[in-house]
Amino acid sequence: MQLFRGYQHPGLASACALTIGNFDGVHRGHQAMLALLRSEAQQRGVPSCVMTFEPHPRDFFALQHKRPDLAPKRVGTLRDKLQELAQCGVDQTVVLPFNAALASQSPQDFIAKVLVGGLGARYVLVGDDFRFGAQRAGDYAMLDAAGEQLGFDVARMNSYEVHGLRVSSSAVRAALAAGDMAQAARLLGRPYRISGHTVHGRKLGRSLGFRTLNLRFPRWHPAASGIFVVLVHGLAPQPVAGVANLGVRPSLDANDVNGGRVLLETHCLDWPASLGEEGGYGKIVGVELLHKLHDERKYDGLDALREGIQADCDEARAWLTARI
Repeated sequence: MQLFRGYQHPGLASACALTIGNFDGVHRGHQAMLALLRSEAQQRGVPSCVMTFEPHPRDFFALQHKRPDLAPKRVGTLRDKLQELAQCGVDQTVVLPFNAALASQSPQDFIAKVLVGGLGARYVLVGDDFRFGAQRAGDYAMLDAAGEQLGFDVARMNSYEVHGLRVSSSAVRAALAAGDMAQAARLLGRPYRISGHTVHGRKLGRSLGFRTLNLRFPRWHPAASGIFVVLVHGLAPQPVAGVANLGVRPSLDANDVNGGRVLLETHCLDWPASLGEEGGYGKIVGVELLHKLHDERKYDGLDALREGIQADCDEARAWLTARI
Protein backbone atom coordinates (compact mmCIF):
# COMPACT_ATOMS: atom_id res chain seq x y z
CA MET A 1 0.00 0.00 0.00
CA GLN A 2 1.22 3.49 -0.87
CA LEU A 3 0.81 6.16 1.79
CA PHE A 4 0.46 9.86 1.04
CA ARG A 5 0.26 12.80 3.44
CA GLY A 6 -2.15 15.09 1.64
CA TYR A 7 -3.61 14.82 -1.85
CA GLN A 8 -1.21 17.15 -3.68
CA HIS A 9 1.47 14.58 -4.34
CA PRO A 10 3.08 13.60 -7.68
CA GLY A 11 3.08 9.92 -6.76
CA LEU A 12 -0.70 9.70 -6.51
CA ALA A 13 -2.54 7.86 -9.26
CA SER A 14 -4.38 10.16 -11.67
CA ALA A 15 -7.68 8.34 -11.03
CA CYS A 16 -9.06 6.08 -8.30
CA ALA A 17 -12.01 4.40 -6.66
CA LEU A 18 -12.34 6.18 -3.32
CA THR A 19 -13.85 5.79 0.09
CA ILE A 20 -13.69 8.38 2.86
CA GLY A 21 -13.82 8.03 6.63
CA ASN A 22 -12.01 7.86 9.95
CA PHE A 23 -11.80 4.04 9.87
CA ASP A 24 -11.08 3.85 13.60
CA GLY A 25 -10.38 0.18 14.31
CA VAL A 26 -10.97 -1.00 10.72
CA HIS A 27 -13.75 -3.25 12.01
CA ARG A 28 -15.85 -5.79 10.10
CA GLY A 29 -18.10 -3.12 8.65
CA HIS A 30 -15.07 -1.26 7.33
CA GLN A 31 -13.67 -4.52 5.96
CA ALA A 32 -16.87 -5.21 4.01
CA MET A 33 -16.76 -1.69 2.58
CA LEU A 34 -13.13 -2.07 1.54
CA ALA A 35 -13.87 -5.39 -0.17
CA LEU A 36 -16.59 -3.67 -2.23
CA LEU A 37 -14.23 -0.78 -2.98
CA ARG A 38 -11.55 -3.15 -4.29
CA SER A 39 -14.10 -4.86 -6.53
CA GLU A 40 -15.32 -1.56 -7.99
CA ALA A 41 -11.74 -0.37 -8.49
CA GLN A 42 -10.85 -3.55 -10.36
CA GLN A 43 -13.87 -3.21 -12.65
CA ARG A 44 -12.78 0.32 -13.55
CA GLY A 45 -9.09 -0.47 -13.89
CA VAL A 46 -8.06 2.09 -11.25
CA PRO A 47 -6.42 1.75 -7.82
CA SER A 48 -8.49 1.59 -4.64
CA CYS A 49 -7.95 4.60 -2.36
CA VAL A 50 -8.88 5.41 1.22
CA MET A 51 -8.99 8.99 2.43
CA THR A 52 -8.75 9.35 6.19
CA PHE A 53 -7.98 12.15 8.64
CA GLU A 54 -5.45 12.87 11.37
CA PRO A 55 -6.20 14.10 13.92
CA HIS A 56 -9.74 12.76 14.23
CA PRO A 57 -12.11 15.66 13.39
CA ARG A 58 -13.66 15.47 16.86
CA ASP A 59 -10.18 15.77 18.40
CA PHE A 60 -9.67 18.95 16.38
CA PHE A 61 -12.96 20.51 17.47
CA ALA A 62 -12.44 19.49 21.10
CA LEU A 63 -9.15 21.40 21.06
CA GLN A 64 -10.70 24.39 19.27
CA HIS A 65 -13.49 24.67 21.82
CA LYS A 66 -11.23 23.80 24.77
CA ARG A 67 -13.53 20.88 25.54
CA PRO A 68 -11.36 17.77 25.96
CA ASP A 69 -14.49 15.85 26.94
CA LEU A 70 -15.66 16.11 23.31
CA ALA A 71 -12.67 14.12 22.03
CA PRO A 72 -13.58 10.47 21.48
CA LYS A 73 -11.67 7.61 22.95
CA ARG A 74 -9.97 5.80 20.09
CA VAL A 75 -9.88 2.16 19.07
CA GLY A 76 -6.54 2.26 17.29
CA THR A 77 -3.49 4.36 16.63
CA LEU A 78 -2.71 5.74 13.17
CA ARG A 79 0.00 3.08 12.82
CA ASP A 80 -2.46 0.28 13.46
CA LYS A 81 -5.10 1.79 11.19
CA LEU A 82 -2.67 1.99 8.29
CA GLN A 83 -1.47 -1.55 8.91
CA GLU A 84 -5.05 -2.88 8.85
CA LEU A 85 -5.88 -0.93 5.69
CA ALA A 86 -2.85 -2.45 4.00
CA GLN A 87 -3.90 -5.94 5.08
CA CYS A 88 -7.33 -5.28 3.55
CA GLY A 89 -5.64 -4.84 0.17
CA VAL A 90 -6.04 -1.07 -0.25
CA ASP A 91 -3.75 0.27 -2.98
CA GLN A 92 -3.23 3.78 -1.62
CA THR A 93 -4.20 5.73 1.47
CA VAL A 94 -4.30 9.51 1.70
CA VAL A 95 -4.05 10.97 5.21
CA LEU A 96 -5.42 14.50 5.26
CA PRO A 97 -4.42 16.77 8.16
CA PHE A 98 -7.68 17.86 9.73
CA ASN A 99 -7.09 21.55 10.40
CA ALA A 100 -8.92 24.86 10.29
CA ALA A 101 -8.63 25.11 6.50
CA LEU A 102 -10.20 21.71 5.95
CA ALA A 103 -12.84 22.27 8.63
CA SER A 104 -13.99 25.48 6.92
CA GLN A 105 -13.95 24.14 3.35
CA SER A 106 -17.39 24.09 1.74
CA PRO A 107 -18.79 20.75 0.54
CA GLN A 108 -18.69 22.04 -3.06
CA ASP A 109 -15.00 22.97 -2.80
CA PHE A 110 -14.20 19.63 -1.16
CA ILE A 111 -15.77 17.80 -4.09
CA ALA A 112 -14.19 19.98 -6.78
CA LYS A 113 -10.70 20.47 -5.31
CA VAL A 114 -10.09 17.28 -3.36
CA LEU A 115 -12.20 14.50 -4.85
CA VAL A 116 -12.09 15.51 -8.51
CA GLY A 117 -9.11 17.85 -8.91
CA GLY A 118 -6.82 16.19 -6.38
CA LEU A 119 -7.68 12.50 -6.54
CA GLY A 120 -9.46 12.05 -9.85
CA ALA A 121 -12.23 10.02 -8.22
CA ARG A 122 -14.14 7.83 -10.67
CA TYR A 123 -16.15 6.11 -7.96
CA VAL A 124 -16.88 7.25 -4.40
CA LEU A 125 -18.20 4.85 -1.75
CA VAL A 126 -19.49 6.23 1.57
CA GLY A 127 -21.29 4.98 4.65
CA ASP A 128 -24.98 5.49 5.28
CA ASP A 129 -24.36 8.33 7.75
CA PHE A 130 -21.69 10.17 5.72
CA ARG A 131 -21.46 13.96 6.11
CA PHE A 132 -18.74 16.30 4.88
CA GLY A 133 -17.67 19.90 4.46
CA ALA A 134 -18.00 22.93 6.75
CA GLN A 135 -20.75 22.51 9.35
CA ARG A 136 -21.23 18.96 8.00
CA ALA A 137 -23.44 20.54 5.33
CA GLY A 138 -22.63 17.96 2.65
CA ASP A 139 -24.55 14.68 2.50
CA TYR A 140 -25.04 11.71 0.21
CA ALA A 141 -27.65 13.45 -1.95
CA MET A 142 -25.30 16.38 -2.60
CA LEU A 143 -22.42 14.03 -3.41
CA ASP A 144 -24.60 11.96 -5.73
CA ALA A 145 -25.80 15.06 -7.60
CA ALA A 146 -22.20 16.25 -7.98
CA GLY A 147 -21.22 12.86 -9.35
CA GLU A 148 -23.91 13.13 -12.03
CA GLN A 149 -22.61 16.55 -13.02
CA LEU A 150 -18.86 15.89 -12.80
CA GLY A 151 -18.70 12.34 -14.07
CA PHE A 152 -18.05 10.03 -11.13
CA ASP A 153 -20.20 7.25 -9.66
CA VAL A 154 -21.42 7.44 -6.07
CA ALA A 155 -22.56 4.53 -3.90
CA ARG A 156 -23.71 4.20 -0.32
CA MET A 157 -23.18 1.14 1.86
CA ASN A 158 -25.73 0.26 4.50
CA SER A 159 -24.87 -0.75 8.03
CA TYR A 160 -23.12 -4.06 8.65
CA GLU A 161 -24.57 -6.22 11.43
CA VAL A 162 -23.30 -9.13 13.50
CA HIS A 163 -26.01 -11.05 15.36
CA GLY A 164 -28.35 -8.09 15.03
CA LEU A 165 -25.81 -5.55 16.34
CA ARG A 166 -24.72 -2.74 14.04
CA VAL A 167 -20.95 -2.88 13.73
CA SER A 168 -19.44 0.56 14.28
CA SER A 169 -16.40 2.16 15.84
CA SER A 170 -18.68 3.34 18.66
CA ALA A 171 -19.73 -0.25 19.36
CA VAL A 172 -16.09 -1.37 19.43
CA ARG A 173 -15.22 1.49 21.80
CA ALA A 174 -18.09 0.49 24.09
CA ALA A 175 -16.90 -3.12 24.20
CA LEU A 176 -13.34 -2.04 24.97
CA ALA A 177 -14.48 0.39 27.66
CA ALA A 178 -16.46 -2.43 29.28
CA GLY A 179 -13.46 -4.76 29.13
CA ASP A 180 -15.39 -7.19 26.92
CA MET A 181 -12.50 -8.31 24.75
CA ALA A 182 -14.45 -11.20 23.24
CA GLN A 183 -17.13 -8.82 21.97
CA ALA A 184 -14.50 -6.41 20.66
CA ALA A 185 -12.88 -9.28 18.76
CA ARG A 186 -16.25 -10.28 17.26
CA LEU A 187 -16.82 -6.73 16.01
CA LEU A 188 -13.26 -6.32 14.73
CA GLY A 189 -13.02 -9.78 13.18
CA ARG A 190 -9.74 -10.34 15.05
CA PRO A 191 -8.31 -9.98 18.57
CA TYR A 192 -7.75 -6.38 19.62
CA ARG A 193 -4.10 -5.46 19.08
CA ILE A 194 -1.94 -2.38 19.73
CA SER A 195 1.47 -2.02 18.10
CA GLY A 196 4.44 0.30 18.34
CA HIS A 197 8.16 0.70 19.00
CA THR A 198 9.35 -0.41 22.41
CA VAL A 199 11.03 2.41 24.33
CA HIS A 200 13.08 2.78 27.50
CA GLY A 201 11.17 3.59 30.66
CA ARG A 202 12.04 4.21 34.26
CA LYS A 203 13.23 0.58 34.71
CA LEU A 204 11.04 0.36 37.82
CA GLY A 205 9.56 -2.95 36.71
CA ARG A 206 13.02 -4.47 36.50
CA SER A 207 13.83 -3.35 40.05
CA LEU A 208 10.59 -4.99 41.23
CA GLY A 209 11.47 -8.23 39.47
CA PHE A 210 9.11 -7.73 36.53
CA ARG A 211 10.91 -6.61 33.37
CA THR A 212 8.56 -4.69 31.05
CA LEU A 213 8.29 -3.58 27.42
CA ASN A 214 6.95 -0.05 27.04
CA LEU A 215 4.90 1.46 24.23
CA ARG A 216 4.24 5.16 24.80
CA PHE A 217 1.38 7.13 23.18
CA PRO A 218 1.68 10.87 23.91
CA ARG A 219 -1.40 11.94 21.89
CA TRP A 220 -3.61 8.87 21.95
CA HIS A 221 -6.47 8.17 24.34
CA PRO A 222 -7.50 4.53 23.92
CA ALA A 223 -11.00 3.23 24.60
CA ALA A 224 -9.52 0.34 26.60
CA SER A 225 -7.68 0.67 29.89
CA GLY A 226 -6.65 -1.57 32.75
CA ILE A 227 -4.69 -4.78 33.29
CA PHE A 228 -4.88 -7.48 30.60
CA VAL A 229 -3.72 -10.95 29.71
CA VAL A 230 -1.86 -10.50 26.42
CA LEU A 231 0.12 -12.13 23.65
CA VAL A 232 3.15 -10.23 22.36
CA HIS A 233 4.03 -10.60 18.67
CA GLY A 234 7.38 -9.61 17.20
CA LEU A 235 9.75 -10.64 19.99
CA ALA A 236 10.23 -14.27 19.02
CA PRO A 237 9.07 -16.70 16.31
CA GLN A 238 6.03 -17.54 18.45
CA PRO A 239 3.80 -15.10 20.39
CA VAL A 240 4.88 -14.57 24.00
CA ALA A 241 2.29 -14.57 26.80
CA GLY A 242 2.26 -11.69 29.21
CA VAL A 243 0.41 -9.23 31.43
CA ALA A 244 -0.01 -5.61 30.37
CA ASN A 245 -1.02 -2.35 31.99
CA LEU A 246 -2.69 0.06 29.55
CA GLY A 247 -3.16 3.49 31.09
CA VAL A 248 -1.38 6.17 33.10
CA ARG A 249 -0.01 4.09 36.02
CA PRO A 250 -1.79 5.75 38.97
CA SER A 251 0.60 4.21 41.51
CA LEU A 252 3.42 6.45 40.25
CA ASP A 253 3.75 10.21 40.57
CA ALA A 254 3.14 12.56 37.63
CA ASN A 255 6.84 13.45 37.45
CA ASP A 256 8.05 10.03 36.35
CA VAL A 257 9.37 9.47 32.82
CA ASN A 258 5.86 8.68 31.57
CA GLY A 259 4.57 12.08 32.71
CA GLY A 260 0.94 10.99 32.95
CA ARG A 261 0.77 9.97 29.27
CA VAL A 262 -0.81 6.74 28.13
CA LEU A 263 1.59 3.80 28.29
CA LEU A 264 1.20 0.14 27.38
CA GLU A 265 3.55 -1.61 29.78
CA THR A 266 3.88 -5.36 29.19
CA HIS A 267 5.58 -8.00 31.33
CA CYS A 268 6.34 -11.23 29.47
CA LEU A 269 5.62 -14.21 31.67
CA ASP A 270 8.55 -16.10 30.13
CA TRP A 271 11.14 -13.73 28.67
CA PRO A 272 12.70 -15.12 25.46
CA ALA A 273 16.28 -16.04 26.36
CA SER A 274 17.45 -15.25 22.83
CA LEU A 275 16.81 -11.53 23.42
CA GLY A 276 19.24 -11.17 26.30
CA GLU A 277 18.91 -8.32 28.80
CA GLU A 278 18.32 -5.45 26.35
CA GLY A 279 17.09 -7.22 23.21
CA GLY A 280 13.51 -6.02 23.43
CA TYR A 281 14.20 -2.31 22.94
CA GLY A 282 13.57 -0.67 19.58
CA LYS A 283 11.51 -3.56 18.23
CA ILE A 284 8.10 -3.09 16.65
CA VAL A 285 5.76 -5.35 18.60
CA GLY A 286 2.06 -6.03 18.50
CA VAL A 287 0.31 -6.65 21.80
CA GLU A 288 -2.98 -8.59 21.65
CA LEU A 289 -5.29 -7.84 24.57
CA LEU A 290 -7.07 -11.13 25.21
CA HIS A 291 -8.76 -10.76 28.59
CA LYS A 292 -9.19 -7.95 31.10
CA LEU A 293 -8.21 -8.78 34.67
CA HIS A 294 -9.21 -5.50 36.33
CA ASP A 295 -9.03 -1.71 36.12
CA GLU A 296 -5.84 0.13 36.99
CA ARG A 297 -5.24 0.29 40.73
CA LYS A 298 -3.34 2.71 42.92
CA TYR A 299 -1.13 0.74 45.30
CA ASP A 300 0.15 2.03 48.63
CA GLY A 301 3.89 1.70 48.10
CA LEU A 302 6.23 -0.43 46.02
CA ASP A 303 5.83 -3.57 48.12
CA ALA A 304 2.08 -3.51 47.54
CA LEU A 305 2.68 -2.83 43.84
CA ARG A 306 5.03 -5.84 43.61
CA GLU A 307 2.46 -8.07 45.30
CA GLY A 308 -0.25 -6.77 42.96
CA ILE A 309 1.82 -7.50 39.85
CA GLN A 310 2.61 -11.00 41.11
CA ALA A 311 -1.09 -11.66 41.71
CA ASP A 312 -1.86 -10.46 38.17
CA CYS A 313 0.80 -12.77 36.73
CA ASP A 314 -0.58 -15.74 38.66
CA GLU A 315 -4.11 -14.99 37.47
CA ALA A 316 -2.92 -14.57 33.88
CA ARG A 317 -1.14 -17.95 33.94
CA ALA A 318 -4.27 -19.59 35.31
CA TRP A 319 -6.45 -17.99 32.62
CA LEU A 320 -4.09 -19.06 29.84
CA THR A 321 -3.74 -22.60 31.24
CA ALA A 322 -7.53 -23.02 31.29
CA ARG A 323 -7.61 -22.23 27.56
CA ILE A 324 -4.80 -24.45 26.30
